[in-house]
Amino acid sequence: MTERKWSVVELVGQMRSRADASGLAVIDLGQGAPVDETPAVVREALAAASDWPGYPPAHGLPDLRAAYAHWAQRRWGAAIDPQDVITTAGSKEFIATLPWLLGLGAEDVISIPELAYPTYAAGAAFAGCSVVLGTPAAGEPIPRLIWINSPGNPTGEVSEVGQLATVVDWAREHNALVVSDECYVELTPPGPPAPSVLSPEVTGGDYRNLLVVHSLSKRSNMAGYRVGFAAGDPQVVARLLQRRRDAGLIAAGPVQQAAAAALADDEHVFALQRSYESRRETLRAGLTGAGFRVDHSTAGLFVWATRGESDQRTAQQLADLGVLVAPGGFYGPRGDQHVRLSLTASEQQLAEVADRLGV
Repeated sequence: MTERKWSVVELVGQMRSRADASGLAVIDLGQGAPVDETPAVVREALAAASDWPGYPPAHGLPDLRAAYAHWAQRRWGAAIDPQDVITTAGSKEFIATLPWLLGLGAEDVISIPELAYPTYAAGAAFAGCSVVLGTPAAGEPIPRLIWINSPGNPTGEVSEVGQLATVVDWAREHNALVVSDECYVELTPPGPPAPSVLSPEVTGGDYRNLLVVHSLSKRSNMAGYRVGFAAGDPQVVARLLQRRRDAGLIAAGPVQQAAAAALADDEHVFALQRSYESRRETLRAGLTGAGFRVDHSTAGLFVWATRGESDQRTAQQLADLGVLVAPGGFYGPRGDQHVRLSLTASEQQLAEVADRLGV
């Protein structure tokens, strides 16, 4: 892990240097940090709750957990008990610490997608676990924990209800825990959100062997607030809650109040969906016009594109045009001919990318 980390850091530095040397204004599509305003309803709720001299509950404020349950019911018809919801200090800390908090160790195996957010593997490494890519073949060790991610980072691929149900059924048969990272689940084209493992069609209303992870970072432009949620299997949630309380893993009180306001408001999400869909189409048109093939990229924050060459070569050529992207090999060997481009830029900047590509 250490060698790979340093090679990534070095390559990112090289790309930045090339982009800076291009003489053009740098357009950074290599990261997924929101650039749009945090909704006024969220900022107002934060300001109103700023006088908070005591400790907030590690479980999460009751009103916030109820707001999450109402949100899940509106989106998917899910019937999650607020008691089975944990408020987290962003989703990344939960993902990175989950294997450790579950007590997993060197004898345990964790499954991650073949193309995956690197923190899944980092969390496994922190706990000393082994990693397998995808569902293990017959005769291989059964994973204790199975990470799935839809809409996916880096690909923007959306899993259908049947696919999610198959994973959940397999996990229950083998007594594994499925953890579904759904941080981009509402960043879809206008209309219904992407399917969730909370959907009754997936679970039958039974949350055994299942956790879901949600975040307000992208859904409500609240990355700087550091707040998210985990929900699902009551026994797993109760165990995690005790260990998280002992470790002091708690979201700030005023932030929890702001999060409740965010979950109760749908209009800012619908506006964001329209904005990202327009940006997605602008960037897709520019890339395909320049000879790229865009794969998946139907939802989430990213466009996954290839010219059938090395990811580093493509990233270097784009950096020479002042455009920073993430080489696909960062996310797994299968990505070594793709690049990931973020939609967290203005429509004008994304149109400028097309211009620089000669479209």
